[in-house]
Amino acid sequence: MTDNVLIIGCGGREHALAWKISQSPSVGKVFTAPKNATEYSCGNEIPNLDDIEIIKKFCKNHSIKLVIIGPEKQICDGWTEALAEITKVFAPSQKASQIEASKSFAKDFMKAHKIPTADYQTFSYITDAEKFIQSSNFSTFVIKEDGLCAGKGVYIVNSKEEAHEKLYSLTVSPDTPVIIEEFLEGYEISALCFSDGKNIQLMPFSQDHKRAFEGDRGENTGGMGAIAPLFLSESVEKEVKEILQKTIDAMKKQGAEYKGVLYAGLMITKDGPKVLEYNCRFGDPETQVLLRLLNSDVYQICNACCDGTLNKLQIEWSNKCAIGFVIASNGYPGTFIKGADITDIPADTEDVVTFYAGVKKEDNGTLKNSGGRVLCVTSTGKSFYDAKTKALEVVEKINFSEKFYRRDIGRFVMSKRNPLSYESAGVNISEGNALVESIKSACKETLIPGTDQIGGFGALIDLKKAGFTDPLLVLGMDGVGTKLEIASEVKNFSSLGYDLVGMCVNDVLCHGAAPLAFLDYYVTGKLKRDEAAEVICGIAKACKEAGAALVGGETAEMPGVYGPNQWDLAGCCIGAKEREWPMIPEYDSIRVDDVIIGIASNGLHSNGFSLVRKIFKENAITYDKPTPWNANQTFGDELLKPTKLYVKPLLQLVTSQQIKALAHITGGGLTENVPRVLPQTLSAEIDCKKFNILDIFKWLQKAGDIQAKEMFRTFNCGIGMVAVVDPSKSSHVLAEIETAGIHAYEIGKICKKLENGDSIKLQHADDVFDFGDAGVVQQKRANVAIFISGTGSNMINLINQASNPSSHCNIRLVICNKPEAQGLEKARERGIEAICIPHGEDRHVFEDKIHQELIKRDIDFICLAGFMRILTEEFTQKWANRIINIHPSLLPSFKGAHAVKLALEAGVKITGCTAHFVSEEVDAGKIIAQEVVAVDDGDDEKTLHKKIQEKEHAMFPKVMEIVAKSIFAKFDEKKVMSFSAKPIVIDGKGHLLGRLASVVAKQLLQGQKIVIVRCEEINISGNFHRSKLKYLSFLRKRCNVKPTRGPFHFRAPHKIFWRTVRGMLPHKTARGSTALKRLRMYDGIPTPYDKSARFCQPNCMRHIALKPRRKFCTVGRLAHEVGWQYQGIVAKLEAKRKVKGAAHFEKKKSATKVEAKAKINVAKKIEAYDKILASYGY
Repeated sequence: MTDNVLIIGCGGREHALAWKISQSPSVGKVFTAPKNATEYSCGNEIPNLDDIEIIKKFCKNHSIKLVIIGPEKQICDGWTEALAEITKVFAPSQKASQIEASKSFAKDFMKAHKIPTADYQTFSYITDAEKFIQSSNFSTFVIKEDGLCAGKGVYIVNSKEEAHEKLYSLTVSPDTPVIIEEFLEGYEISALCFSDGKNIQLMPFSQDHKRAFEGDRGENTGGMGAIAPLFLSESVEKEVKEILQKTIDAMKKQGAEYKGVLYAGLMITKDGPKVLEYNCRFGDPETQVLLRLLNSDVYQICNACCDGTLNKLQIEWSNKCAIGFVIASNGYPGTFIKGADITDIPADTEDVVTFYAGVKKEDNGTLKNSGGRVLCVTSTGKSFYDAKTKALEVVEKINFSEKFYRRDIGRFVMSKRNPLSYESAGVNISEGNALVESIKSACKETLIPGTDQIGGFGALIDLKKAGFTDPLLVLGMDGVGTKLEIASEVKNFSSLGYDLVGMCVNDVLCHGAAPLAFLDYYVTGKLKRDEAAEVICGIAKACKEAGAALVGGETAEMPGVYGPNQWDLAGCCIGAKEREWPMIPEYDSIRVDDVIIGIASNGLHSNGFSLVRKIFKENAITYDKPTPWNANQTFGDELLKPTKLYVKPLLQLVTSQQIKALAHITGGGLTENVPRVLPQTLSAEIDCKKFNILDIFKWLQKAGDIQAKEMFRTFNCGIGMVAVVDPSKSSHVLAEIETAGIHAYEIGKICKKLENGDSIKLQHADDVFDFGDAGVVQQKRANVAIFISGTGSNMINLINQASNPSSHCNIRLVICNKPEAQGLEKARERGIEAICIPHGEDRHVFEDKIHQELIKRDIDFICLAGFMRILTEEFTQKWANRIINIHPSLLPSFKGAHAVKLALEAGVKITGCTAHFVSEEVDAGKIIAQEVVAVDDGDDEKTLHKKIQEKEHAMFPKVMEIVAKSIFAKFDEKKVMSFSAKPIVIDGKGHLLGRLASVVAKQLLQGQKIVIVRCEEINISGNFHRSKLKYLSFLRKRCNVKPTRGPFHFRAPHKIFWRTVRGMLPHKTARGSTALKRLRMYDGIPTPYDKSARFCQPNCMRHIALKPRRKFCTVGRLAHEVGWQYQGIVAKLEAKRKVKGAAHFEKKKSATKVEAKAKINVAKKIEAYDKILASYGY
């Protein structure tokens, strides 16, 4: 007999609960209330949740055995106790729910029981809150409204001024207090557990995405998406479990036994996990993804929690990754339009399921939006990349005019690297500023009369004070930087002269001077006359445009100091100004409300190229590729655009006193350069929406996952020069600049010194960039497992490589054979699942456990990164050509564990490291790549091993990428179809469907299931071979596959399966075989009947040898259609033509009536096959 269940609530969380609980064999009917658009709706019997008596009546009428309460409001209103009078209820009591109903109660509860949380104060009066803010040392404040706020009611403010404003927008009283707490830094996780009042069982950790907009921007929402599982370090996981258990125990001591789901929102800080908030129910949208991973019966779990027997259950979870995208109404969490039609929601599949939230079903069956969060599309996959791709395909198909969603769900785990910055590329702006400060005193000692400034990019010399009669000179010196590297790679040096001159003359211009003379310095390891001439001619052209004389320079060739392809470029500009010209910047005349004018740049100019090159390297993009925004222009063309010269359009405006200050926007961007021209008492407010961010900067931000703040601190972002002008003169200045053919914008104004002491405030900085995804490049990713035994130093390099957007790898699992190994904790700290499987005494048992874990997680290949165990022949055969190892010698020399020692003893002058596939014989597998290391005279084992290890660390990530790409390349080159998790169709007679031969082989070798279908409408006859039984047995062990029942009737599945496999395999003998030409997946696999032979060898892989009359056999015809080289018959016929002449060939080619009949039969078979393929979505 089955039980009926009622779920209170009609959101995405409740739909997911109904979907999951309906799968229980113990459950009959599942109802959700109130009336909603799902198949589980209670209909008009419960139109709303205003009256609990209607709920009670419904429970009695429908014999409800369990009620699950979803929303927090009903739990906090005491519905658990009221409904417990008539049936079992899965939800905490009203007293226990205080932990969510009152934030002030929760904070005091945590403080009393020493549960880590942020420092805080609770206020019932606004005056007390104001005093606290004014006296606080917090740089950022978190203000929380007390009570239930539907996932909102939390405000993060960045200054005391903003905190005061937010306070006055809230109602603060003894009945509605506010909590003000410190802002915690780290990353957020959701930790949910089942509780029976005493025992707890953790769910996988998940992560909600609260902010409304991509890049974690905008207001807090109820949640825009979620991912699970999230892997934490062992120590943090232990602390989280202790926090949850301590919470349950403390509630029980206070007389509020907690039964149901406890949800703790935690911030993982550098000091460990701290609780942000508690919830007394399932999270939304965390529930939607967590239930996709639950393998156990959720109905049994709920009953165990109610009965206090949770400790008797073993809850099982899937090893897949789950992701959920919330589709919201445009305008959420603010005002939004209701009643918009929702159409084209794809049917649920095994991988993708869509849950309804704010959806209303009309009487005619049409769906309309009725809430802020409308749908939640969830997907599971072998990796987050896989799951995300499948989910977004469905999200994009759904037709909803008010559709709004975040595309960057999962960015935390899919971009495990830190966002790139100029400092990460090797340039530390702060350190440069500190250097200036540290050398000021030494520089001051060198000053002479007439020179009184250091630390700028140019300097004034008062010739009169220095003993001369009149004018002032200005000196400016600069270089081009690492832009030279890109020019060298692209072989385009024409623009570098403009860059060098522009960097110098623009700096001179900022001191109100006109450039007079220029000197250059060109140095190289080997002079290449043509390249040098191109650079210097560019300098001359730029000098002419700037009005400066190229009076001299130095061309130096320094072999030994510079390499043959190394060179550098620097320049010095001498400018002059009349004494009566304005002395800019005019610090004394700059006032509040003065206008800031931004003058457009030509591109990157000459700054930020260290970071640019790092971005290109990590995304594996070359400079000859066309830009996404202009297919007729390459990245090299864009990056090498010359620096704009601002002398002609601005010098006249400076000398006529139209401009108070000029700031050249170079390294440091707007953030660092604008404050240089301002008085200490003033700041600049710039609105980033007031000027055009060039496409190259938008692309760099997205490709490097760079924060907006870092973008404006590194690049000019479209503004090459900034002018400060009086408000009355701004229109004239703008017009004059535009007349000169340069775009200019009014981008901000001067204000009083900011409260936080900053000299510049960039408004809407986040809004001008697209934070849709962490990376730009999207490609298939192979699931990789790493085996370690120690610290995992090489493992970290592999993880770092996989975190790059251009990587084809996803590090899915780390396995270690030693529990105390440091590498386990390092992997978990990086968010990678890491497990320990002690090797024990039985190698076969140990390896079988490993194999099962790998199969569960759909691992594609394995990297051995310091794994100190020799794998058995059986295991290496199961994973043939899918285990990579690095050996510290140039194989085949110096095999074994003492390779470095053997190399030294042999007295070789070079050794190195070798990446190879692992085979049953030690260090004998196919070589993938090698790196050479010189053996110096003073080397010992330690020093040589260190040098080799450096090469290994650099080579292993590259090799991992090579193998990952080869997995997809081997498959795609067959021209059959791209990889798919769909079932493979095989006819019931046991003969392989020729079109899918390589697909079947691929899935067999990866240990995936094959669906065997009985095709009644197809009748195929063919040879069935009796040999190779040994190979079948070998393949069965190796692949660990079992047939599963398909949608059609079939008989004797095991016989069909093995006969089908038999039909696919290549044959050593068997004249007239219909086997296809060898599949490349078998390269390197030993034959079971001859261990010394490999299937890639000709004697084991004979070409198809069919008689002419069988040219049109099914497999042959299908193979021919998809472009495989069907060499057997063609080669034989060609050979006969050469021997016997063309006449004989034509005679054989036209053949007999059998041939014509075969054509007709094959056409019918192909048509039938296509119908079956179409039914599976191929």
